[in-house]
Amino acid sequence: MHCHITVQQQCFDLAAEEAALRAVAGDAGALVAFQGMVRGHDAATPLAALFLEHYPGVTEAEIERIAEDAAGRWPISAVRVVHRVGSLTPGEQIVLVLVASAHRKAAFAAAEYLMDYLKTEAPFWKREDFADGNSRWVDAKASDSDAAAGWVR
Repeated sequence: MHCHITVQQQCFDLAAEEAALRAVAGDAGALVAFQGMVRGHDAATPLAALFLEHYPGVTEAEIERIAEDAAGRWPISAVRVVHRVGSLTPGEQIVLVLVASAHRKAAFAAAEYLMDYLKTEAPFWKREDFADGNSRWVDAKASDSDAAAGWVR
């Protein structure tokens, strides 16, 4: 399996990333793409930005481990993950997961698995910065942990 993981500050180009994955995906019959964006907050005070930190080297290695685990579960030929860090405003891209496989079901399942484990296992720290000047660090959501727990064999 071809695996390419990047943690970066700059935006990514979905079309360019897809073309690059297709170039290394072999005889894939399916390519699933998930692009996540920063949402505004449901609270009364609007979200000004989401600030993400990571541990360089460790974060990429953990995401690669998650991708390799996915490859052990489904016949996937290529994975591309881009996760952004730094200060991101609502509507900006935050994550890209691309998965190529010979078959669509494997590509969909692997992409969902990757996202569930990115949310719970990848070492990122998130801080919400609000329009009123207040900030708070984001705790893990029980719903994310429940989703990841659903994959346990």
